[in-house]
Amino acid sequence: MAEEEEKQEGKGFTVQDRRRFSPETGEARDTSEEPKGFTLPGASEGSNESQSKTPPLEESLPEINFSTFIISLSTQALMHLGEIPNPMSGKSETDVPVAKQVIDILGMLREKTRGNLDAGEQRLMEDILFDLRMKYVEAVKKK
Repeated sequence: MAEEEEKQEGKGFTVQDRRRFSPETGEARDTSEEPKGFTLPGASEGSNESQSKTPPLEESLPEINFSTFIISLSTQALMHLGEIPNPMSGKSETDVPVAKQVIDILGMLREKTRGNLDAGEQRLMEDILFDLRMKYVEAVKKK
């Protein structure tokens, strides 16, 4: 535990002021001017260099679209229903009220997006909601 704290002490990040207007005068900044930055305590001098060499996180993440968003929410609901293990603990945990809330969010999204989805997205939403609602009923019966 102490080793982890020591490793984290050397890490930090730099904050850059990218506001369009000067906080002192409220006037527009010169766009050719480099943004002012400062390093927070614990940041090493070479931290900017190591950050620029590593690829940004966005490049390694999958594309986010409506379908992946819906699948993400359904995965959360399945986890709270105890159907899949919690990735943090590796254990199946049941929290039926939270699962119901996620299922209700999906239902709300279905209502709010009615008429704006393509056929595949509409079918995905209907199938996921049906399956989750059936699993929810089973989970309530078990209690």
